[in-house]
Amino acid sequence: MSFFYELADQYIDGEWRTGTGSWDIIDFNPFDGEKLAAITIATVQEVDLAYRAAERAQRSWATTGAYERREILERALRITGELRDDIVEAIIDELGGTRVKAEYEVRVAEEFLRDAIRRALRPPGSLLPALADGKENRLYRLPVGVIGVITPFNFPFLVAMKSVAPALALGNAVVVKPNQNAPISGGTLIAKIFEDAGLPAGLLNVVITDVAEIGDAFIEHPVPRVISFAGSDRVGRHVGAVAAGHFKRTILELSGNSALVVLEDADIDYAVEAAVHSRFVYQGQVCMAANRILVDRRVEQEFTEGFTAAVAALKTGDPRDPETRIGPVISTFQADALTALVDQAIAEGATALVRGRTRGNLVEPTVLTGLPDGSPLLSQEIFGPVALLMTFDGEDEAVRIANDTPYGLSGAVHTGSTERGVRFARRIASGMFHVNDSTVQDDPLVAFGGEKSSGLGRLNGEATVEAFTTQRWISVQHGRTAFPF
Repeated sequence: MSFFYELADQYIDGEWRTGTGSWDIIDFNPFDGEKLAAITIATVQEVDLAYRAAERAQRSWATTGAYERREILERALRITGELRDDIVEAIIDELGGTRVKAEYEVRVAEEFLRDAIRRALRPPGSLLPALADGKENRLYRLPVGVIGVITPFNFPFLVAMKSVAPALALGNAVVVKPNQNAPISGGTLIAKIFEDAGLPAGLLNVVITDVAEIGDAFIEHPVPRVISFAGSDRVGRHVGAVAAGHFKRTILELSGNSALVVLEDADIDYAVEAAVHSRFVYQGQVCMAANRILVDRRVEQEFTEGFTAAVAALKTGDPRDPETRIGPVISTFQADALTALVDQAIAEGATALVRGRTRGNLVEPTVLTGLPDGSPLLSQEIFGPVALLMTFDGEDEAVRIANDTPYGLSGAVHTGSTERGVRFARRIASGMFHVNDSTVQDDPLVAFGGEKSSGLGRLNGEATVEAFTTQRWISVQHGRTAFPF
């Protein structure tokens, strides 16, 4: 077990402290049920202490030199590299992710740290032309102040770092509320890295708690000006509504129902590989995962044979086994829900081309086809290793099916013509769409976010600067303005 589990505590104003709540959050290994940590939850009082500490610390941090901020982020990157093996072990233990998944998560998080290092030296504003002679318009980019970050369980280290690192680089302070299933990977682990990097006390705080204890206090508190949330659309709607009532900006990365589309001229073997990865990476517990796999009827048989054979060969089991491709889902509740979903689909008339068993939290992959039109399963997010295969006749029908969902996060199309793929992608109402690749993509330089019920706002690259700074117009008149009265 990683030494990070010794950090099972709140981190507020540079101190590790026990919460004052009346009950504990128990952090379990989803594969074997081992108790990793017991954390006494934070109360509304601790949430207030964290935000007030962040508010105090941010005032001086905003005026700290860009090179000093960069130096701390560089140390955080170096420490992350030194601890990489331990972080990977923590992710495997706490999330049930395979080693391949855990190593990928840490590697991409390091890239986001590298980008944040560059952001620290970003020019703080611009000089714009003015209507009047002798006048200049200065547009300053200033930190918003304090940002509240709510992380999910599936990629907690990466998702937290995507907000924490650039927010600090741009002169903000942060309070993180990690998901209860990932309090270490999505919270205290990151606090430890920045503490060891020499980040001044109060700039990064972690409160481990539950809405049953604090209600909406994390969102409603008067200090944070931006709430960065990643999770389900159901919770995201609530976060957005509460934040809007207090005139707070929100960045909402929510659920998806992605389609991976295989056109008749695609490289079928490669499309099969991309589809298997897109659906089953981290047991399908990914917002960008390909819930629906759409295949042109002209290549249906060839693709289906290859896809079902590849899925049936996926090994389900211990995530520490290097041969394992499907580890446990996050909880027994999720395992039972997925089993019920498959039973429901078959009762509706679907055919199971591959039917996996459920053993504890291990849910073997399932491939379903023949769901009737209008089935609710076709339009909802399936957070687990269940793939829906659908056929279409021609591009227009593929576009219609791909868009027939309340979500619009990610997607992919496979075709022998790059420009045909781009034309197809432009017809899909989705924040992100990929030609001849997986639906699961992230890049520090490219705006990440969704349309429709998949969220509001964007992160990554310039979008992160937009999210975590505010603009201030200061004009300077070097001569005299001739006023009309």
